[in-house]
Formats: sequence, C-alpha cells, structure tokens
Amino acid sequence: MTAAKENFLVGIFDDEDVLLEAVGNIRDKGVKIKEVYSPFPVHGLDEELGYTRSRLPIAAFLFGMTGTILALSTQIWMLGFDWPMIIGGKNNYSIPPFIPVTFEFTVLLSAFGMVITFLIVSDMKPYKWPRQYDIRSTDDKHVMAIDLGANKTSKEEIRAILKENGATEVNEKSF
Repeated sequence: MTAAKENFLVGIFDDEDVLLEAVGNIRDKGVKIKEVYSPFPVHGLDEELGYTRSRLPIAAFLFGMTGTILALSTQIWMLGFDWPMIIGGKNNYSIPPFIPVTFEFTVLLSAFGMVITFLIVSDMKPYKWPRQYDIRSTDDKHVMAIDLGANKTSKEEIRAILKENGATEVNEKSF
C-alpha cells in the first residue's frame, strides 16, 4: 500500500519583514500555515504563528530532580546501609561528600533527558528523512508551507492570498 500524498503550496519570500506581516495577514484570513522556514531567526515569528511557550524547561527540571534523587538515594544506601564504612571517623551517610556526585548526575540526567525529549517531540528519527520544501530556505529565502489538505480554502485562493501578501513565487509541492 502506498501512503497518501500530501500537497502543499509553498510561498517564497525575499524579506523577513514582508514575511512577518504576511503570516499575520494570512492567518487572519483563516488559512492554516503548516510551517515557516527561514535561514536565520526572525524575531516575532513565533508569536505571529501562534506558538506557545516550550515546556522543555519543565522536562529539564523533572529530569534534574530525578537525577538528584537517584544520586542521593544510591549513595546514602550504598555507604550508609549496604556496605557501611567508617572513613576518618565521619558518619556513614554524611551529605557534604555526596554533593559533587549528586551535582554531576543531576546535570547528566537533565541534559540527556532534554535531548531525548526534544528528539521525540520534534519527531526526529534516525531513519526519517526531513522534508525540504525549497532548498533556498537554507540560503537566502524565507519559505512558508501551507498544507492544502488542512485548509478549506481553495488552492487558487491561497495562491492569490500568498501573492498579494508579498510572496515572490508560489510553488506546489507533494510528499
């Protein structure tokens, strides 16, 4: 069985200010934008596209807390109960010597957890080839991809909306 083809209209923009204004105008007309690609960051584009704040810091905190709890509980268990040793007349489960290992394990779990969470949420798999709507998006053009299947507006109307909002060219792409 072959997968159904997805059809996109791809608007190419030369200027980031024109792109930023076009995103707002196009969304106001009820057209759903799949994604906008740019060779450099465009300030304010996230807000115009309606993106919410990332929850990755929350995941980082939870992974960090997991690392802290695991490091402390492991060290306290091993040196306090499982194999207690009296070193220099100190307590078996004194907290100050555990601080460096606990810090390092907290940072390690937080970093690995964030990377893995980012890859899962972004759907970046090693066997998945990324979609590239236009090769010039990595050089000097701004590219807006509009999924024709997700919009009720006709292809010709979307093409006209893109042109009147400053797109230098509009192409159709299928995946």
